[in-house]
Formats: sequence, structure tokens, C-alpha cells
Amino acid sequence: MKTGQFRMRRCAMKGVEAVEADTVHSFGRHTHDQFGIGVILRGVQKSASGRGPVEAGPGDMITVNPGEVHDGHPIGEAGRSWRMLYFDPSLIAEMVLDIGEGRTGDFVFAQPVMHERTRMERFLPVYAAMTQASQTLAPEAALFQLIASLMDWRKTSRFVPPSVSRAKTLIDDDPLSGVTLADLAEASGISRFQLVRGFAQATGMTPHAYLVQRRIGIVRRMIAGGTPLAEAAFACGFADQSHMTRTFVRAYGVTPGAYALAYS
Repeated sequence: MKTGQFRMRRCAMKGVEAVEADTVHSFGRHTHDQFGIGVILRGVQKSASGRGPVEAGPGDMITVNPGEVHDGHPIGEAGRSWRMLYFDPSLIAEMVLDIGEGRTGDFVFAQPVMHERTRMERFLPVYAAMTQASQTLAPEAALFQLIASLMDWRKTSRFVPPSVSRAKTLIDDDPLSGVTLADLAEASGISRFQLVRGFAQATGMTPHAYLVQRRIGIVRRMIAGGTPLAEAAFACGFADQSHMTRTFVRAYGVTPGAYALAYS
């Protein structure tokens, strides 16, 4: 792979996406609606996350939880290279229930970065199994072992004030609605200024930025389901396909077209 490239890989298991990157690209604050597990192969990057600041280098494992606000910036001019697997929450929930022998509870990745090299040695065979052309028992068996090694039942989400939680719920319930800042403030029972400030402090994003991220997550799922790009852009409230593309690239590193190819 040439430096500066992102590549989507086909996965043998439904509900899993694989991404390879070698880039100097900096990501602004964004979220994923999936769990993410990956390793840094070359270079170093720093990022903010909902679990604290992160710095990761060669051999380190990195994780992200659904809805967690984070960014990513290379340290040095050479950029960095990584491999990532993204998992639908329903898939992780099913596996955690199985591994926990019926135990229920909130599952999160507690550590945003792990420096033990054995983590990478365990991850890379899972990545290779997931990106095989044919479906076998190997990907699922390897994934079960990986998730079991990362299980942590501690709740690490930051406190969200009730006023902000009401606004966040209003967005989450219908990200495609034409909700305004005034609507959110009314639901929260605080002023628009207090809401913007409190929302950013609690989540790491302004209400508008959070709404855009929720919408781009819907775009991602629509494209994976075969929806044409222009139709997805219109359905999710973007001004046009170019606007959607810019937002998509900032969040995922790949264009919507490249993402669609991974599902064609």
C-alpha cells in the first residue's frame, strides 16, 4: 500500500469491517457507531478519547467504543500505518453474552491503548482470518478468543448531566429530523448557550457536530446496504453528495465510493 492510502477490505464475517491505512491524515473529532480494535504497525499517533489522551506507536493495540468522541493525529512527518477491525455492537453483545455464559451488563473497552506486544500478535491472525476470501470457522473462533482477552465490565463512560442527556436523547431518537438548537434547549430546560457549552463539555462535541456524526453513521449503513450515494446524501440531510463525501472522509478516512466498493 502506498503512503497516504486507506483501503477497505472485504470481511468473511457479517457485521465486521476491515480498514488498512498508511497516512499522514489528521482526523478531527468524530465518532463511530461500532466497536473498533486495531494495531499500529508503523509510526506514532496521538489522539483524544472519551477515556483520556492516547499516544500509540508500533506494536500497540488501540480500541474505540461506539459513540466515543475521538480524533487522531500523526506524530512526525512520516505518518503512521495501522490495521483496524470495526464490529457492529449487536455482534459484540452476542459474543460477550456467550463468553460471559449469560451474564448481562455494559461491555466497553476500558483501555484506549495497550502496549503489550502480545496484543498485536493475537490481533493480526484475527485480522488475517477476517479478511480471507472464504467463510470458515477460523474467523469466529479467533474473534472469540480476542474479545475474551479484552473483556472488561467496568463502566467508563463520562457523566452526562440530565439536561444534556435530554438533548442527546432527542438527537439519538431521530437524527434525521430537523431539530434546531432552540428545540434542544427547550427539551433540556436550559439556554442555548448553556446547552452548547454543557454538551461540548460532556460529549466532546457541539450539538450540531454530534448530529452530523449521527447522520454520517446512518449514511455508512445505507451505503453498506446498497443505497446510491446521492440518495443517501439527500435522505440524511446533507446539502449535496460533495458535502456528504467531505464529512465521510473526515470521519472514516475513505470516500463513500471506496466504502461502497467493499460491499459490491
